[in-house]
Amino acid sequence: MSATTRTLAEARAWARTGTELMLDAVAGLDEAAFAAPGLLPDWTRKHIVAHTAANADALGNLVHWAATGEETPMYASAEERAAGIAKGAGLTGDELRSWLAASAQRLAAGLDGLTEEQWRREVVTAQGRTVAATELPWMRAREVCVHAVDLGTGVVTFADLPKGFLAALVDEVRARRAPVELPAGPLPEVAAWLTGRPHALTGAPELGPWL
Repeated sequence: MSATTRTLAEARAWARTGTELMLDAVAGLDEAAFAAPGLLPDWTRKHIVAHTAANADALGNLVHWAATGEETPMYASAEERAAGIAKGAGLTGDELRSWLAASAQRLAAGLDGLTEEQWRREVVTAQGRTVAATELPWMRAREVCVHAVDLGTGVVTFADLPKGFLAALVDEVRARRAPVELPAGPLPEVAAWLTGRPHALTGAPELGPWL
């Protein structure tokens, strides 16, 4: 599957699945486990959860933009984005779980409310890309699916992510990292390698983290 053939319905389903996996992964964490390192350099699990929750709120700004036509950036500034992540270090596990769940629910409700015309409206991402609102569920799916793995709890691995999502992810990241030759191996391991995460492939060159 290529990024050009994935559908809005598929992306929305993957975002829902990723959200459920993320919530399941943090459900049983105590304070010590939340404060432990995740799989991303210099980030604890608290940072990863805060980033994922803040991302839902930021994407909600783009949903508002699509729904109203009122220009609403994802983040007011790079400093605001960093502050949202740093905020997580000072929150308790219960507070982080609540923020993660509530922000995901708000985003889903906002997406549910978009009309066909509003889905086609263009918005601008934090990276400065102009995209149709139909791209927002895919952006969210990437965040929740990959960062659920990044928690490093062992509850979620790339093998637990939907096959269609992994194929679309590999297609997109490969295009952005071009030129890169994909190594032979199972799709979940190739996706892990391509996004710069721990993998079981042998002889594959090391890549820095993506996303």
